[in-house]
Order: sequence, then structure tokens, then C-alpha cells
Amino acid sequence: MTRIIFLSLIVVFCSAQATVSASLVEDVQALVKKVDAQYLDIQDLQAEFTQETQIEGFDSRLASSGKVLLKKPGLLRWDYQKPSIEQILVEGDQVMWYVPEHQQVVQGNLTQMAASKAPLTLLQGAGKLGEQFDIVPSAEKEVGEGGLPIVVLMPKPKDQATSTVTRIHVMIHPKSYLMTQIMLFEKSGNISTLRFSNIRVNQGVDASMLKLNMPDDVVVIDSPM
Repeated sequence: MTRIIFLSLIVVFCSAQATVSASLVEDVQALVKKVDAQYLDIQDLQAEFTQETQIEGFDSRLASSGKVLLKKPGLLRWDYQKPSIEQILVEGDQVMWYVPEHQQVVQGNLTQMAASKAPLTLLQGAGKLGEQFDIVPSAEKEVGEGGLPIVVLMPKPKDQATSTVTRIHVMIHPKSYLMTQIMLFEKSGNISTLRFSNIRVNQGVDASMLKLNMPDDVVVIDSPM
């Protein structure tokens, strides 16, 4: 069963904004500017991740883990290693999703696959969060590492109709200003939490490391989305 990795996000900006002070809003927006500045300086990034998904109506949670590679401009590889192997490559607007167990690759673009995928656009757009999303503090005034406020990302109104996600909560590292945790809240009621560890930046990742490891006879199909 393929993992859902989400890719576009949304919800109501006004209600969250009304419950927090103007100074907290300014603090969060200033924090995002620091995050954007940090990611703009990054040419490549490697990290390990864990993902935990709470399915609405079920007590048990789905757990998975793997690695992510990012290389500018526009290359992103997202590998699930447990409990099953899946490889996703984003190159510009093009997406290839390889599932060895199924012996096939699903190809499409971010717009087509936005309703069923991931933090892919979030990571690929890192450095421009302030442009791509409406930025607000958590309505509950939650804090993360080092007492930094949790950042809530809401898509611009033009993106809301196609999104399956209501909002994203992001935890920022207090020294590196890198994203260490992302929580995605879906319209379905599902909640997925991604945690990043062993983050390394500007290590000289070669573009060949982001290519998918596929046999020549793999079946390639177009995304139905």
C-alpha cells in the first residue's frame, strides 16, 4: 500500500488570526523570514525522516521512515524505506513515483498529484514560505524547540479549492532555523506528523544521487489525478 505524502495545503486564515495578539503574529512572521533566509542559502540537503499517520476513526497509527534528498534547482528525492520501499522524484514540476513491489512508475506533475501527495512542494518551495503561504501563529499558542512558536501555514486563497489539507504546523530548530517537524491536518480528519533528523546541508550532493533506481522494463503509467 503506497504511502500518502501530501502536497498542497489549506484552511481558514481569519479564525486563527483573530485569536492571537498582533505581537505574536509579528514574531511568527519574523521567524519565517529567518527560515526563508536559511533555506535560500542551502544548495543541497539530506535528512532522515519518520512519518506517523493517525487515520480518522482508527486507534492504531501507521508508521514509516526513510530519507530525503534535496538539490537546487528543483530536484527532490523522497524515499520510503520502511515498512515498504517507495521512491519519489520531483524534478521541477514533474513527479515520478516508483513502487518496486508493483513494478511500475506513476508519472505526472505537482498540479495533477497535489490532491494526493506531500511536503514535497513544501520542501521544494522552502525559502519562499512567506510568499507561498499565509503565515499565522498556532491558535493554541503552542511552542516548540527553544520556546520558538509553532508556525501555522495556510495556502493562499487561490490554492484552497484543490487542497486535501486544512493546515500545516511547522516546528523550527532554534539555532539552525531548519524545519524539524511538520504536521499535516487533512480535511478527512487524518493527521500526519513528519519528523526530520540527521539534517545535513551543503554537503555537495551529486545530481546522480537523486535518480530513481529502476529496471529498464518497469511499467510507466500516467497519473489519473
